[in-house]
Amino acid sequence: MNKEFQKKLNELSKLSGYEKPKKISGSLKLDSNENFVIGKQFQSDLINTAKKRCDIREYPLGGTEKLIAKLSKYLKVPSNMVGVGNGSDQILDLFLANFCTRKTRILTSEPTFAFFEERCKLYGVKMIKVPFSDGMTLDVDQFLSKSKNADLIYIDSPNNPTGFQFSKQDIQKIIKKFNGPIIIDEAYGEFSDYSVVNLVKNNDNLIVIRTFSKAFGLAGLRLGYFVANKRFTDIFSRVIQYPYPLNSLAIEAGILALQKSNQVSSIFSLIKKERERVIKNLRSYDIFEVFDSKANYVLFDAKGLDSRIYNALAEQGISIRKLGKLGKHKGCLRVTIGTKEMNSKFLLAIRDLVR
Repeated sequence: MNKEFQKKLNELSKLSGYEKPKKISGSLKLDSNENFVIGKQFQSDLINTAKKRCDIREYPLGGTEKLIAKLSKYLKVPSNMVGVGNGSDQILDLFLANFCTRKTRILTSEPTFAFFEERCKLYGVKMIKVPFSDGMTLDVDQFLSKSKNADLIYIDSPNNPTGFQFSKQDIQKIIKKFNGPIIIDEAYGEFSDYSVVNLVKNNDNLIVIRTFSKAFGLAGLRLGYFVANKRFTDIFSRVIQYPYPLNSLAIEAGILALQKSNQVSSIFSLIKKERERVIKNLRSYDIFEVFDSKANYVLFDAKGLDSRIYNALAEQGISIRKLGKLGKHKGCLRVTIGTKEMNSKFLLAIRDLVR
């Protein structure tokens, strides 16, 4: 191997990459913000029907166009403003690889979506980070003051892992005052108070990225999409994106899921209700500091007890996410909101651990 290749390998070896949660066989999986409130039978029926509608011997010619037409109706935006990707991760990755350089400065929060942060490190893109307050909120004026030094803004709305979401008034203020591109990542948008998808029609600098993974419970199919101005969408979809970014089965499953969107949307209310129950329950213990959330997960600081609680839950077959230090909070844990039964099992285990 030549020296330049070796040098690049050495540089990349120093990066940690995105850390996926450990796979614990047979565990109650509350560590990755997946949507288990959607029943497995619903998904089985979806996949079985999708299999009958496609021939995987063929390339999916015209498939993404069919899915985009359905997304256009679901989102109430023109189809030429909608693009798709192999999960929202791939859309973010292609954006960074093609529109950013080592001179680009991206304004975001601290913490933010870990995958996005790791990809910025991979491409050598500089990040300007605005830290969350002790109560895990962001001040819009402080955020805007930092934007003067930025070329681009990335906001995960709601934020992962805190669950924080700017008020709609504050997010509109950011969009209005910042001239450069603004990426709003709405991976958990269906569980939140609002979406800014409709604002794309009148704001050419706005790119909203979304996914089927959370709301529709299709994390394993890797279905992402975005809404942006017509010119960006055309160039991204025609030139930058892969010729066949989605497989045939995923395309058909996505179309079928959108056809059942009214049925799925009722689940969002259940998740929000359960989220409030989990927050209220955890707050009943003085040893935790529990943060508000607009997503399908709850972040809480267990302080010095985080390792003990994480390990004790794991021994009982309950897997949550151990995040450790976030800002001034040193013992952060994040739990996904599952079904009522799943949440009750988690809360009962917590009760037995701390009483």
